[in-house]
Amino acid sequence: MKKLDSLHHKYIIFSSFILVCFVPSVFSVDAGSETDHLALLSVKAHIKSDPYQIMPTWNESTHFCNWTGVVCGTRHRRVVKLNLTSGGFSGTISPAVGNLSFLRTFVLYNNRFTGKIPQEVGKLSRLRRLEISTNLLSGDIPSNISQCLNLIALNLSGNDFVGIFPNEFESLGRLQYSDLDSNNLTGEIPKFIGNFTSLTLISGSDNNFHGSIPDTLGQLSNLLYFGFASNNLSGVLPPPFFNISSLTTIDLPDNQIGGNLPQDISQRFPSLVVLNLPINKFTGHIPVSLSNASNLEWLALHENEFTGSVPSFDRLTRLTRFAVNTNHLGNGKLGDLNFVSSLANCTNLSILGFGANNLGGVLPKSMFNFTQLTELAIGGNWISGSIPYEIGQLVKITRLFMFSNLFSGTIPDSIGNLVNVGEMSLLGNFLSGSIPSSLGNLTLLSVLALHSNNLVGPIPSSLSNCKGLELLDLHRNYLSEFIPEEIFGLSSLTTTLDLSDNHFVGPLPSEVGKLRNLVKLNISINKLSRLIPSSLGACTSLVVLTISGNVFEGEIPSTFSSLRGLEVLDLSRNNLTGTIPEFLGDFVFFDSLNLSFNGFEGKLPDKGAFRNVTKVSINGNAKLCGGFPEFQLPECSIDQESSKKTKISHTMIIIISVLGAIFVLVVALVSYLIWKRRYSKKVSSGTNSDNEKFPRISYRVLHEATDGFSSANLIGHGKFSLVYKAILNQINGPETIVVKVLKLAVPGADKTFVAECEALRKIRHRNLVKIITSCSSVDYNGNDFKALIYAYMVNGSLDEWLHHNRVVNQDIEEETRSLNFIQRLNVVIDVASALVYIHCQCGSPLVHCDIKPSNVLLDVDLVAHLGDFGLARFFQYTALDSSTSHTNSLGVKGTIGYAAPEYGLGSQTSTYGDIYSFGILILEAFTGKHPTHEMFSDGLSLHGFVKTAIPDQVMEITDLIQLRTYKSIKECLTAVYQIGINCSMESPRDRMDINDAFNQLQFVKRTFLEGRRNFA
Repeated sequence: MKKLDSLHHKYIIFSSFILVCFVPSVFSVDAGSETDHLALLSVKAHIKSDPYQIMPTWNESTHFCNWTGVVCGTRHRRVVKLNLTSGGFSGTISPAVGNLSFLRTFVLYNNRFTGKIPQEVGKLSRLRRLEISTNLLSGDIPSNISQCLNLIALNLSGNDFVGIFPNEFESLGRLQYSDLDSNNLTGEIPKFIGNFTSLTLISGSDNNFHGSIPDTLGQLSNLLYFGFASNNLSGVLPPPFFNISSLTTIDLPDNQIGGNLPQDISQRFPSLVVLNLPINKFTGHIPVSLSNASNLEWLALHENEFTGSVPSFDRLTRLTRFAVNTNHLGNGKLGDLNFVSSLANCTNLSILGFGANNLGGVLPKSMFNFTQLTELAIGGNWISGSIPYEIGQLVKITRLFMFSNLFSGTIPDSIGNLVNVGEMSLLGNFLSGSIPSSLGNLTLLSVLALHSNNLVGPIPSSLSNCKGLELLDLHRNYLSEFIPEEIFGLSSLTTTLDLSDNHFVGPLPSEVGKLRNLVKLNISINKLSRLIPSSLGACTSLVVLTISGNVFEGEIPSTFSSLRGLEVLDLSRNNLTGTIPEFLGDFVFFDSLNLSFNGFEGKLPDKGAFRNVTKVSINGNAKLCGGFPEFQLPECSIDQESSKKTKISHTMIIIISVLGAIFVLVVALVSYLIWKRRYSKKVSSGTNSDNEKFPRISYRVLHEATDGFSSANLIGHGKFSLVYKAILNQINGPETIVVKVLKLAVPGADKTFVAECEALRKIRHRNLVKIITSCSSVDYNGNDFKALIYAYMVNGSLDEWLHHNRVVNQDIEEETRSLNFIQRLNVVIDVASALVYIHCQCGSPLVHCDIKPSNVLLDVDLVAHLGDFGLARFFQYTALDSSTSHTNSLGVKGTIGYAAPEYGLGSQTSTYGDIYSFGILILEAFTGKHPTHEMFSDGLSLHGFVKTAIPDQVMEITDLIQLRTYKSIKECLTAVYQIGINCSMESPRDRMDINDAFNQLQFVKRTFLEGRRNFA
């Protein structure tokens, strides 16, 4: 509620005088109509993108007065109105528009025009309405618009104008409507505004205006709307301001305005509809007379310094939003909440907030008659008593914050009626009893915070019905019994799962490995026992892992080597034994590693984090030795080393025995296969002339699995291949696979087969598509046949999610048809992780050469896997590989729109080319626009489109249907776009390093999730 989320008041005001002011006048026919004709043709010529094909209708087959968007006078046949609203146009505004000398209305609202407003607009002496809002225009506001002396409406909002409000505009004495929102304007609000006595609306929100509000505004007796939200205004509201009795809307949030509001404010503003003053420095008491403002619909005074009690509002029957959060209201005693009962007649109330004050007392049950309520924020007070059963009546509530009060008793089962709630926080109270199983009805729940209460009993398994749950925080209660394994089936848990400081017992279920996208897991201070499940190593997105204060035993699982994103790992106060793994020293992000009070023994690693005593704690492990000198451990004795070697020897004996048995089985199996191939009449699966290292599969098997390579099973195609979905009948049942069949008739296809085999036999990573096998054979007609077989990705490609708006897996619910912000961020982080691996960690650097959304495949958990290595090539080959060079050509190095610009100039492939493609992929993933979209022409690219839009128009260019209004989203989007821009710079030397890109994307993710945790 920082700003008005709807500006309908402003546009009602605007339209109320537009209807009466812009009736075309009648003039005699003027010989200058040809001038208008030529001017319109110039306007057309300056338009570079026309997605709705409007400009082709501007042709000589019809008179220009009949062209779309053009209105002429009935007698003189001169252009009086030019309206190109929401045409998707890009280009610049033609200076020839200044030749439309009879023009009265000029509207370009909601397009992509760039450049400056041409000075020639000042020649339009008859102009009354200039509306060019929501474009990409920049520069100073032309001062010679002041020559348009008949101007009544001026709307320049939603652009990138800089500088001050021109002093020359003092001449625009007839101005009635002025909207300058969402630009980068500076300076003070000019005092001459007070001379515009016909002004009904003035708005300059989201700029950089500073200084005080001029007292000359008191002269504006017709002013209805005054809005300068999100600026740097200071001082106090001047006394003459309260003389503007016509005002209906005062919209000044997020400034530094102070002082008291007059106690007779409702008498001064008898028609007041919106009073929106949050995030300022107002002091004193909330005026009692506001109760008489019977037209008031919006009262927002939160985040100020108001004191005293909250007055009664029993006459405000039209009120829809009421927010006085974060002030100093109340004295913590009974009676503080009497004002809530006075709101009983506000049957349309949708937002109610009075949290973070000093309000005491018991919630009146009448509050739960607000059946239209969507947000209730009352946390951070001294409210006592139980949560009334009647809370179940708030069936439209989407956000419920009742944290940090004195609530006691149980959580009523009726809370399960709140089926629309997305975020619920009851933390920091004295609630007791069990967690009601009815919470499982809240299938839209994404945040549930119940920590720091006195809750007992088990976690209800019904919570597994909350398929969108991203944060579950139950720590610091008295919960007990086993942790239900169903909770770990919630793949939506990406932010936090905190079950610490309870009384859970038994093992940690192995199903925990399903939480592959979880960032924070805390199960410390419980009574969990047995071994740490090795499946925990599959949770590769973990940043914080805390399992201290339990009775886990055994060694640290070797699978923990996959948790390379960890910043905090706390295994302290358990019964863990064995040696501390060397691989922990390779974790580069560690801020804290706590291994204290266990039974670890042997040599302490001495690399990485183990060289920093401020980050690593090993107290209470008496059998450790060696390590970095500052740990002051004893030197490792020969006995300790030999004991370690003995253990290793025993382990090696076991391993060698197992390997020997496996070897015998393999020899037997190979012998059988050789015999079968020698005497079988089936077609051979081919030779190894392609230097493949994969097991083979026959053409017959693939033919049957794809139903004869039926078009019904065709799921993709490219220049060199066709891709089929297939079902293999295995011993363990049917298995879905993907078969990539090479078009060997296309020149270069055989080389892509060799390149992909060569690449995939050398690399393994969780974010790369897994190859299962290959086939090099002949078909039933005797033609050569080559195919690669991959694991099937149930959620298809990123391209399908971005542009085709359909679900590949029909079991997925309708609500998940588009990716939300964190899912898209996870995808690009996964791709970055894959690029870090192939560029830096797989021996010889490998260049993919075709990074694009259709080559990014998503598994059942929406983990991204980079595929299609048909154009890939290695750098820095050894002598044994010298027969193959990265200079070998496979045709175009990538796909148009994604290929680096230097490739078009004949440059060699390099990792910089992949980084460029990755940058474009980031921009496409969040804007939803192809880099080859028709709007990107004549010098405008996806890179340039995003670069000119950030930071002010971030939300406008973003394609996020399921985006929630979290506080940090705009800043996080801006940071992601900046990473995409830095990766897709034209010059390779200016591009961001892939390691830096990966780290910065991880930082954005942590920032976003931390912001949400703090909010909850």
